[in-house]
Amino acid sequence: MPFILLIFSNLLRQKIRTGLTVLGISIGITTVVALGVITHSARASTEEILRAGTSDFSVGRAGSADLTFSTLTGDDAEKLLAYPQIEHVSGVLMAISRVGSNPFFVQVGIDPADLTYFEMPLVDGRKLAAGAGDEIMLGNEAADNLDAAVGESVEVREQSFTVVGIYHSGAVMLDGGAVLPLATVREYERKAGLYTLLYVRVRPGTDVEVLAARIEEEHPDLATLVDLSDVGEVDQGLEILDAINLGITILAIFIGGIAVMNTMVMAVFERTREFGILRALGWRTRRILQMVLGESILLCLMAAALGSLLAVILTKLVVLLPAIQAFISPEYTPDAFLRGLAVGIGVAILGALYPAYRAASFSPAQAIRYE
Repeated sequence: MPFILLIFSNLLRQKIRTGLTVLGISIGITTVVALGVITHSARASTEEILRAGTSDFSVGRAGSADLTFSTLTGDDAEKLLAYPQIEHVSGVLMAISRVGSNPFFVQVGIDPADLTYFEMPLVDGRKLAAGAGDEIMLGNEAADNLDAAVGESVEVREQSFTVVGIYHSGAVMLDGGAVLPLATVREYERKAGLYTLLYVRVRPGTDVEVLAARIEEEHPDLATLVDLSDVGEVDQGLEILDAINLGITILAIFIGGIAVMNTMVMAVFERTREFGILRALGWRTRRILQMVLGESILLCLMAAALGSLLAVILTKLVVLLPAIQAFISPEYTPDAFLRGLAVGIGVAILGALYPAYRAASFSPAQAIRYE
């Protein structure tokens, strides 16, 4: 019998025990993979918001729990415009309220004159007109959900707005929400003179990274973002998610390792005479170690496969919740599943060390006499 089939048949001796162990480990792996997917998706959603502006870099409030909902003032914009290298600063104010059946409808206030600095290709209609406070642009997803077309009215914050355009930006939060005049959002949010984010465009020939570093040095209360891949470093909410993910990964390895160790120790003691016979037939210590470790790894690989499948199902169910659906769309990257596989292998090795040592340390004579 091939060695791998021997390992598999050994696991099938105690089907219920093996099944329960696989299920227990897979729950931990499900959590690790699902949280990894959600963390990556949240980061991608934040990057999409920042990418919507055709700017050279973005500015938020340093230390904000969520960079896309930080608070900036007109004075902050003036500080930036004081730098001769900066050509233009566009500000947005973001808000959330119930619209229709969506309790987390995202509204983005933008000065109509600044819309040329944002990537929002129109699907239908036109952009906001200057001075028109009762106009609204809907994302294509929001238009579908509200069953609203250009020329029709929608109600936001108990005010009626005429839909003048429908856009598709590719950003989950924007396409599921709306764009309104900045002055209008400031009025009903009672946030006169405030912004959520500032988008900065520099003059040709400017070293963007040097300028951004200088701004942070001279204004510690501001956080600049040049490279979108570094968004987690300035967004405390994403930092917290990363820390939780790491903590759960370590916990999953520890608890899973104990579960595997318990299963493998029981299997080793139940098969003590078998190991003695194998040793008497000429099996080397290394071969015994390989068999026990192989059983543990195969056990955890099955758990990793099941856990990954459950994670996909779980994340697809989670994003059906309005509180999640409005902000992220699940993105399944190899990194999340590789982390689940790494957890499985780590659990296998951690849980098999002691049982494998015990199995290999039996002398043939003692093992055969074991009752």
